[in-house]
Amino acid sequence: MPLPQLTVYRQDRENRALITLSGEIDLESAPLVRASLERCLRDGIRAIDVDLTPVTFCDCSGLNAFLRAAQQATVIGGTLRLHHPPTTLARILDLTDCGFLLGLPPDRLSPPLRGTPAAPAPVPPHGSVPLAPVLSGDVR
Repeated sequence: MPLPQLTVYRQDRENRALITLSGEIDLESAPLVRASLERCLRDGIRAIDVDLTPVTFCDCSGLNAFLRAAQQATVIGGTLRLHHPPTTLARILDLTDCGFLLGLPPDRLSPPLRGTPAAPAPVPPHGSVPLAPVLSGDVR
């Protein structure tokens, strides 16, 4: 059995969730991202912070999953914010100029394309509870 391509960790605090993704987000794993974010919204979460620090790759299918979830959150009065996008996603966000839809100001995007290094956005604290994987695996 192949190793999981993407692991999703979730930590809730009242109506806020910290989602930490680890691995690669591409056409095969984007449905797992989409399902995880939709589950948060169904569970009554209205503020979703997505930490992408451990993500090594994210293509436009991952961006689409984030944009869809952000739109769904906005419709119900919620928010979705990305933190620490990997270089691949930062470049796509820079080219499409849609980072603001995901809570990313222009100076948080790809330093090579913007010309100046940006300080990482802080991830909101969610207590001292260790993260445990809630979803993991290859999506087919």
